[in-house]
Amino acid sequence: MILEVDLNPLEALAVLGAGAAAGAINAVVGSGTLITFPVLLAFGYPPVVANISNTVGLVPGSLSGAYTYRRELAGYGRLLLTLAVASAAGAITGALLLLWLPSGAFDAIVPALIGLALILVVAQPWLARRLAGIPPGEKHRPVGPLLLLGVFAAGTYGGYFGAAQGVLMVGLFGVLLSTDLQWLNGIKNLLTGLVNAVAAVLFVIVGSVAWLPALLIAAGSVVGGFAGGHWGRKLPPAVLRGVIVVVGLAAIINLLV
Repeated sequence: MILEVDLNPLEALAVLGAGAAAGAINAVVGSGTLITFPVLLAFGYPPVVANISNTVGLVPGSLSGAYTYRRELAGYGRLLLTLAVASAAGAITGALLLLWLPSGAFDAIVPALIGLALILVVAQPWLARRLAGIPPGEKHRPVGPLLLLGVFAAGTYGGYFGAAQGVLMVGLFGVLLSTDLQWLNGIKNLLTGLVNAVAAVLFVIVGSVAWLPALLIAAGSVVGGFAGGHWGRKLPPAVLRGVIVVVGLAAIINLLV
């Protein structure tokens, strides 16, 4: 398997720019992989190597995006730890599936999963009213088995591929956890960063990382993550929901074409 491809300066700059754009998009919505992954393919990296190197490279950007939401997440350590355990377990499962299964094994269901997530995002205000209310004085509903199973499944998907992982999480959280979309976006940034980091550790261990593009994406994604996180925190919930839907639809089209 080819791990490294000779990149000329313009190609390296393009990978760096793609990393910055992906970091910004991931901080606001998710689906930054749909920018960086095709760029690596276009420059000659095999699909599995491109996917793995992209996952490793986007870790710093995901964490920088999560850092911008530190005020919103303060005081929710126990909740975040519970969700993080489910996400990490899913990430390990997804990364192992990527290494073991044929590369096209998930192709048929990925667009359907993203479509389901978009339905949840759009219907979230109505569904939230239909479900049990949030206890007085609390910001979120109690964490139940269905939510943990969903977080594990999203982590599995993220460890396997990752595009629109954030859309899946926001759709899930908006129905089963809280109606505060900005708070949920902060949780999404933290968990997607964790999923990428856990998967990246496994990929580094098996030695399937092309380090030049991974480092270029990492450098760009840090800058993009900070910028996207600060911008995303200022969006009204309705606008943020609209951005999520637009990006999610673009992800489906990109995967089907």
